[in-house]
Amino acid sequence: MAGITLAQAQVQLETWLAASQAVSSGKTFKTENEALTREDADRILKMVEFWNGMVKSLSGSTRRPVINVGIRSPY
Repeated sequence: MAGITLAQAQVQLETWLAASQAVSSGKTFKTENEALTREDADRILKMVEFWNGMVKSLSGSTRRPVINVGIRSPY
């Protein structure tokens, strides 16, 4: 997502984590546009994973695997 800041991603992650906590306790989590319930648990989980990935990406804390490539001389 172009133009998103780390702070914005962290706010989104915190919001979706709060939604997850609320619905796991059997409560309804209300936003400006909707009310989330246990039926939305899968969607909430996907959003937590997405925003967690964004926070990691923007903070530079994602590690990429190191692949050692050996080049052998044909001679």
